[in-house]
Amino acid sequence: MTTRTETDSLGTVEIPAERLWGPQTERARHLFAIGTERFPPLLLRALGQQKWAAAEANARLDELPRHLTDAIQQAAQEIISGQRDADFPLTIWQTGSGTQTNMNANEVIANRANQLLGAKLGARAPVHPNDHVNRGQSSNDSFPTVMHLAAAEAAQRRLKPALETLAASLNARAEEWAGIIKMGRTHLMDAVPVTLGGEFATWARQVIHGVARLDAAMPRLLQLPQGGTAAGTGLNRHPDFDRIFCEVVATRTGLPFTPNPDKSEGMAAHDALLELHGAMNTIAASLMKIGNDIRLLGSGPRAGLAELIVPDDGLSSSIMPGKTNPTQSEALTMVCAQVMGNQVTVTIGASQGHLELNTFKPVIIQAVLQSATLMAEAATSFARHMVDKLEPNHARLAENLAKSLMLATALNPHIGYDRAVAIAKLALHEDLTLRDAAAREGVAGEDFDAWVKPEAMLRP
Repeated sequence: MTTRTETDSLGTVEIPAERLWGPQTERARHLFAIGTERFPPLLLRALGQQKWAAAEANARLDELPRHLTDAIQQAAQEIISGQRDADFPLTIWQTGSGTQTNMNANEVIANRANQLLGAKLGARAPVHPNDHVNRGQSSNDSFPTVMHLAAAEAAQRRLKPALETLAASLNARAEEWAGIIKMGRTHLMDAVPVTLGGEFATWARQVIHGVARLDAAMPRLLQLPQGGTAAGTGLNRHPDFDRIFCEVVATRTGLPFTPNPDKSEGMAAHDALLELHGAMNTIAASLMKIGNDIRLLGSGPRAGLAELIVPDDGLSSSIMPGKTNPTQSEALTMVCAQVMGNQVTVTIGASQGHLELNTFKPVIIQAVLQSATLMAEAATSFARHMVDKLEPNHARLAENLAKSLMLATALNPHIGYDRAVAIAKLALHEDLTLRDAAAREGVAGEDFDAWVKPEAMLRP
């Protein structure tokens, strides 16, 4: 491997010749050789946005000359567009402030900007990673700002649309099957009638509430700590830097970011991200129930409930011929389990750090972005490959409804609870129809037919 030599305030370092990172990143690459988990592209895009907006704010405030700003922004735009992913080699297991990844971005942008301005890699002039790319900033306010940018993008542009897609699919089934009466179940035991459409409407409502929970967390997430610099006081930045930075970011992202009025709150604590992940954890619980309910209703095709026909996805058992499994439910619920685990990580991480700085930032944002991305993709897949392709098993639905002993509930107002219990037990023990059992207990057939109408049991 060919290398180049770079020197900073801490000494001389050999760096792979073709890479744009600098001494800080190269040292960290060896010092933190821990695991394989790297930040996803979404966070790298947010890093580029943060550096682009910081350069623009500094230029407007006459803190940076425009020719340097232009080169910095061109380099930052290459990060945003995904051209520089290979120049971010660090894992998330690093300093808890995210300093190494912030310096990684500073070095990549400085080196690329210098290339654009005709200088060699490692020149540190005319663009310096700290003096220019990181001007008016600290890792302590820049990295949490990147966390907010990435999390807001993931929640609003990825997870929310995916949940809306799933809610629309569930609602379409709810409307289509509103007239299909079936046996309800409570405690996994036979209960009074419901409609198949009503079950799907319930699931759709859960997902819609999940979207509302995401939206409810956004006001705190959209407040950025940028401008707090090292400890929340704003040392070494222009007084108007935070305001202009947020204006630039809001324009570029289309999301209404504003300065956090208490920068320290956004640096020392990450309650906003914990709140967001709490909403996602609730959504995961909803999706877990939906995925499990559908696979339960689709169990069979002969020895289970079999009230829904699970779509044949072309996959099968390696030994049992023609077996169709609820694979989409399984994928969805595994994702939900991961999100629930991430909730523990984010909860512990957000409760940690001392005094002016939370130092669990990388693991918090990695968990938040993983949860949002996985649920977005799983919800979309579940909508398209499960919900949209389900079919009701009309014969089984009708058979189960006809055999239901809990239709006896309709007799309560007419003959009393105790007599209705006796009829239901007689039907069960002697394997009679409910109508025949009622006749044995003195209820006329015409009265039974008038009183026990499943369609009339669906409303007050």
